[in-house]
Amino acid sequence: MTTPSIRPGLPADIPAIAAIYAHAVLHGTASWELEPPDDGEMQRRFEALLAGGYPYLVAERDGAILGYAYAGAYRPRPAYRATVENSIYVAPAAQGLGIGSLLLGALMQACTERGFRQMIAVIGDGTGGSIGSRRLHERAGFRLIGVAEKVGFKHGRWLDQMLMQKELGEGDHTPPGF
Repeated sequence: MTTPSIRPGLPADIPAIAAIYAHAVLHGTASWELEPPDDGEMQRRFEALLAGGYPYLVAERDGAILGYAYAGAYRPRPAYRATVENSIYVAPAAQGLGIGSLLLGALMQACTERGFRQMIAVIGDGTGGSIGSRRLHERAGFRLIGVAEKVGFKHGRWLDQMLMQKELGEGDHTPPGF
């Protein structure tokens, strides 16, 4: 089996991205949306992230999108501008094959190259159903910085939200360059 390529996302990828996300929304607890957004909304979100200067990546093998990852603003106020929040989703058939690790590594590199200094992972149900996401981030050097307990309700149960953090590039050793 060939290693998937990681490349910038394209508008033509949106239907595959939307399908991956729809499955996560309907069957998982990584996303706390209750209804999957349509392709048009996913396109709008994609364009907004790119317009903001954030990376949006896909993992592809033999023309099939296996997963995607992007970074966006951690919070909207200007003092947070050097900190990003990551999102990673992998197609159900590709889970457990290292796709998430490839995407996260490439995303951290792309964010570092853009001058971002901190990356936050907001993991929905990180103490339960999304334990794979927690382990993925731990392997990449993220550290646990907090758990908000029972702050979401989905699939008939209360969910915790876990925050993990990783320093990028020069981290907090110098002021950001933007």
